[in-house]
Amino acid sequence: MDARVPAAMPTVDAERRGDGVRLSFAGAWTINTAEIAEHLPRDNQVGEAAAVSFDLAGVSEIDSAGAWLIHRLRARLEFAGRRVTLNNVDDQLAYLLKEIEARAGDPVLRPRRPYAVVRALASIGQSVVSAKQDMIAMLSMLGVFGLRLVTACTHFRHLRITSILANFDQTCRGAVPIVMLMSFLIGLIIAQQGGLYLRSFGADLFVVDLSGVLILREMGVILAAILVAGRSGSAFTAEIGSMRMQEEVDALHVIGLDPVEVLVVPRMMALIIALPLLTFLSDIAALTGAALISWAYLGITPDLFIQRLNEAVTPVEFYIGIAKAPFMALIIGLVACSEGLKVGGSAESLGRHTTSAVVKSIFLVIVVDGVFAVFFGAIGI
Repeated sequence: MDARVPAAMPTVDAERRGDGVRLSFAGAWTINTAEIAEHLPRDNQVGEAAAVSFDLAGVSEIDSAGAWLIHRLRARLEFAGRRVTLNNVDDQLAYLLKEIEARAGDPVLRPRRPYAVVRALASIGQSVVSAKQDMIAMLSMLGVFGLRLVTACTHFRHLRITSILANFDQTCRGAVPIVMLMSFLIGLIIAQQGGLYLRSFGADLFVVDLSGVLILREMGVILAAILVAGRSGSAFTAEIGSMRMQEEVDALHVIGLDPVEVLVVPRMMALIIALPLLTFLSDIAALTGAALISWAYLGITPDLFIQRLNEAVTPVEFYIGIAKAPFMALIIGLVACSEGLKVGGSAESLGRHTTSAVVKSIFLVIVVDGVFAVFFGAIGI
């Protein structure tokens, strides 16, 4: 074929014959004319005919693209219930149609999409099953941690002091600035909002009672725990998850070391030691913020603030807040380490489990604080 001569445009003419129709194909059916040929024939040319005959004698040029279009048209008509026959098929087109049919494969059957209510119930069920599996994993981790801790305390060579101190430095010293800054700001807000309403009742001085009890008993430990969960908990999950991705955890098994003893115990012990200290610093920063805003906004001098704080707040409030810290640290460590050990071999898995560790830790910290509130309320303190 001379490349300078433009290819004849593809056409399809229809001729009615009884209850059937004859489609006469003509022109070039190639990749260059596929955009035009794709829309042939028009729907009104076939109509409701029960039998369709393809007359391919007029096809001047054809390649695999044109043969595939003819094959697709034939399949569509047969799928609609019509009987299709091919006439005047030359050797090249017969070969192309045979190859296309051999490689077409079975049609992909899409599964039926369930109703929205069914999908919602299925999602809730999967969440319940996932929560149950997470609880089992955390209890298993807690049991192994307790066993390894007892072993380390009775055999000091298993107590990895260097690793504990390194994790303590990362968890505690590195978190001090952000914990104290956030607590200072929260203390300002609590005193300002409390003073705004108490002043309308002429009870300005009671803002010290409000700030002292709320900060020492609840807000100090919760703020420290949430910041540690977001900072150190995510770091623990990412570190252990990265080791899982690089098969370093499996390597510990191979050389005879227990991954829980090497990776989990030092991190959890560092958290259990660090969080009470961070809670203490959080209390100081929040009370400082409350004292400053009380002085500037309500005219309560620092001397009067401290005097009223000593009268209104007992050491029990402080001890209650500090007593919650080790339990919250235990929860954060369990969630972070168990999520890190679940990481698969992809970066997407690492990101998903790191996010999950932070969300679960914060949620469980709030739950644990609520349980403590109910418990202390039940025993009258």
